[in-house]
Amino acid sequence: MTTNISAGLVKDLRERTGAGMMECKKALAENAGDIDAAAEWLRKSGLAKADKKASRIAAEGRVVAAQDGGKAVLVEINSETDFVAKDENFRAFVERAADVVLAQRPADVEALLRTSVDGRTVEELRLELVTKVGENISVRRFDVIESPGTVGAYVHGTRIGVLVDLEGGTAELARDLAMQVASLAPRYVTNDDVPKDVLDKEREIIAAQTAEEKKPPEIVAKMVEGKLRKFLDEITLTGQVFVKDDKKRVRDLLAQQKARVKGFRRYEVGEGIDKKSSDFVKEVMAQASQSR
Repeated sequence: MTTNISAGLVKDLRERTGAGMMECKKALAENAGDIDAAAEWLRKSGLAKADKKASRIAAEGRVVAAQDGGKAVLVEINSETDFVAKDENFRAFVERAADVVLAQRPADVEALLRTSVDGRTVEELRLELVTKVGENISVRRFDVIESPGTVGAYVHGTRIGVLVDLEGGTAELARDLAMQVASLAPRYVTNDDVPKDVLDKEREIIAAQTAEEKKPPEIVAKMVEGKLRKFLDEITLTGQVFVKDDKKRVRDLLAQQKARVKGFRRYEVGEGIDKKSSDFVKEVMAQASQSR
């Protein structure tokens, strides 16, 4: 049975992988329209530049950080449009919610919404804001790091926020590492943190990419391991090149300052949320025709 591949699905795969339109269409056809399987098929074929699924932004809103010594929080609150995300009332609500999390440390989002602020709950404040701005407002998530060490906090604009828990080192180093995480979005701290199934899958993909190499097996094996090391350096914080000095890797910087990263949190507005795309012109025309 022939699978009907929509232009929208091809577009999504192109944005995710960087591969050409025809390659994406073929990949989707070969994998019955399964976009995840098609992305993997493209990578194995050497046609995908990268799987950008994790960096897709699909909703609006703000990320803010609040800090008090070794305790810091990240909060993400979403709006329907970027216009409302820039609204002063929305900004004030997000910052107030972050202050509540920092001061009272609720267990989860539901507990945060039930928390009272000057006689009103955060949920009541949210509903008041919804009425004022005319859009749905969603308190999506928050995270807290409380450490005896140094916590670095950094927010890039309003869309990316990072907390880094550092043992040893300085406040300046912690902030630099938070900027590093914001910029290059590592998935893990060190190689030891990378799950075995992630390594096995990447090794499988690299092996498929090098299968046609006309070189002795031992040379091909070394190529595979070399590419795997490069992959690990890209996805781990300690393996990355330091953004403020491209002659150093983060692990070298940490060794120099006798410091260790215990963990980090990184939020990017809307990541992982599927946002319905719309044609604004068509919507206006449709509304105009209904009003005749």
